[in-house]
Amino acid sequence: MSYDTDLLRGILKAAVEGGASDVHIKVGTPVVFRINRQLVTIEAPVPTVEWMDKILTVMVPPHARKRIDEEREVDFSYYEPGVGRFRTNVFQQRGTFALAMRYVKTQVPSFEDLGLLPILKTIASAPRGIVLVAGTTGSGKSTTLAAMIEHINANFKKHIVTLEDPIEFVFEDNQSVVEQREIGLDTGSFQAGLKHVLRQDPDIIMVGEMRDAISFQAAISAADTGHLVLSTLHTQNAAQSVGRILDFFKPDEREQTRRQLAATLKAVVCQRMVSTVSGGVTPSLEILINTPTVRKMLEENRLEKLGAAIETGREDGMQSFNQALYDLVKSGKISEKEGLSKASNPQALEMMFKGIFLDEGRRILS
Repeated sequence: MSYDTDLLRGILKAAVEGGASDVHIKVGTPVVFRINRQLVTIEAPVPTVEWMDKILTVMVPPHARKRIDEEREVDFSYYEPGVGRFRTNVFQQRGTFALAMRYVKTQVPSFEDLGLLPILKTIASAPRGIVLVAGTTGSGKSTTLAAMIEHINANFKKHIVTLEDPIEFVFEDNQSVVEQREIGLDTGSFQAGLKHVLRQDPDIIMVGEMRDAISFQAAISAADTGHLVLSTLHTQNAAQSVGRILDFFKPDEREQTRRQLAATLKAVVCQRMVSTVSGGVTPSLEILINTPTVRKMLEENRLEKLGAAIETGREDGMQSFNQALYDLVKSGKISEKEGLSKASNPQALEMMFKGIFLDEGRRILS
């Protein structure tokens, strides 16, 4: 092992032992870790162009080299023996390469560790349909999805096939058989993987991210034939997610897609990370479940009323962001100030803190 790889190994080992989620390495500046969402500069030799070039020849797998030459950026998984696996993005800035590396935990966090609600176990246990975990970048979607897969793995005898870009958590077979396919390494693309996945006899298909109409159409077809499909989506709230899905399709395809979604959608879980009073983070969850009322709204294209359906559907396991934040504040996990800063409607949440609950959802639905 050379000095170059020794240094990289030392940096990654320090990151794992220090509890860092991410490692940022670029030429000419100190190495930076992200620990508890804060960026921390560490003591290590400052990376040089020569060092970075040598490291990339070791790190970048054969299937990714052509892309880095042509596109100047690429994603892949990097495994450092004895340290762990890292989701790695190589990109260029100011003419030199840089690395952003996220530590992939082999120990998948439990629902309790993550502060997830028990209703998510019920959603993950669905025999068929589409379940989406939504949110913005960095909101913990992949971790929640992993916890749901691990719950299935621990409790049900299922065949689970995942399509990921790249693999973020490594699952060990428990009750289930889990096969993880990385885009670029094990299959050419999400579309290619989804095209062939039904021939692999899966019960459950996990797609790292829904990115286009082809992916969604394949997911709808799989759900239609009795499979459970879990995936993530970039949206701000659960109600908005259906409209976002339809945006992937051409205008003349949306009517049919919406009706197919009404029949196949199981639930949308949208999350935002909020800071706790103890200095950690916890998810605030908005939950949409495809109840008969919601299904009717989807069929009749009354998407603007989905928010009200969520607000009034607590008996069915649904909740809005405001309701979730109110519960977190009342249980002492987060401060009122943090709740208001993350609320969809801060004014309504402030009134809830004062004991004034506006029954806006029921008024809209009626």
